[in-house]
Amino acid sequence: MAVTNYVVTGMTCDHCVAAVRAEVGKIEGVSAVDVDLGTGMVQVHSTAPLDDAAVVAAIDEAGYDAERHQ
Repeated sequence: MAVTNYVVTGMTCDHCVAAVRAEVGKIEGVSAVDVDLGTGMVQVHSTAPLDDAAVVAAIDEAGYDAERHQ
């Protein structure tokens, strides 16, 4: 199992959290998405390493900006 962290900006409410969780959850191989609204951190659990561009694109589709957190 792989875990990757992203910093997401622009989330302000539980609806934002749900939107990010839903879009990232559509990516093949994603098994769980943990979102911390207070810090803007999104932790993506997957069965194999994911393409960062796919995760960032999914978060963009939800309406937010993201970058991988090292």
